[in-house]
Amino acid sequence: MSIENIPEIYLSDPKATTDLFVHDFKMTNDVVKSKVNLSMNMFSFLQVGKKQVHFADTSVAVNKEQSLLLKKGNWLWTELLDTEAIYYCKLFFFSETKLREFLSKYTNDVQPYKEEVPYFVIENDQYIASYISTLSIVCKSYNTPEEALLNLKFEEIMLYLLNKYGSKFEYYLHSLISKEISPFKSVVESNVHSNLKLEEIAFLCNMSLSTFKRHFNSEYNVAPGKWLQDKRLQKAKDLLQEGNLTPSDIYLEIGYNNLSNFSTAFKNKFGFSPTDLKN
Repeated sequence: MSIENIPEIYLSDPKATTDLFVHDFKMTNDVVKSKVNLSMNMFSFLQVGKKQVHFADTSVAVNKEQSLLLKKGNWLWTELLDTEAIYYCKLFFFSETKLREFLSKYTNDVQPYKEEVPYFVIENDQYIASYISTLSIVCKSYNTPEEALLNLKFEEIMLYLLNKYGSKFEYYLHSLISKEISPFKSVVESNVHSNLKLEEIAFLCNMSLSTFKRHFNSEYNVAPGKWLQDKRLQKAKDLLQEGNLTPSDIYLEIGYNNLSNFSTAFKNKFGFSPTDLKN
């Protein structure tokens, strides 16, 4: 699967630089775990459909009742149609330069900038609905809205969210310009019990699959596939021993595409089938 460079693929000139950019994104087919290189921080105002984003050490899922503010980086995006036959969201990109200007103008120095998660979930309300509507009017009225006009819209939503969420949002904004990078082991071990493939975890580490495997062997002295399988099967055993779940409930969560493959791998490791454990 190719990597999508966003917002560059939406620009008429991909090599052009911009501090603020709005794009209406629409699609009529589900997209699962699309590899995205997001080069600017971005508001995703979801209008129709569902969205899930996998980050290096966590994931988030939202519907049209919520919007997201996403930190730039390499992420995996899943975008799903809902009852309608279309997926639609309005994307508002902003540069680090604009973010720094806003923080300097309107917020306090809140060091240290501890980065906990690379996203902020926004609960949509009447003001945000009105904001999205006026943003659409601005963009439709001017094919290339003046930067000053877009800057006013950028400051408007930022100030509203500061008022709505207070210090929680302020700290999040400061974390966006933090230069901390998640250590390799943190990314790997945060996805031990996810259903992500090796290639997808490698992408979240900003590595090719071959580089990821070499780095993994250096760190853990074992092949990544075997290490992850052992960890996930042990998790499966622990879950089944609790007595509340069946093999059918957990095989996808453990990273297997079908129950048969999961049962075979489980029996090869432990010497008995997962259904034997339930009996």
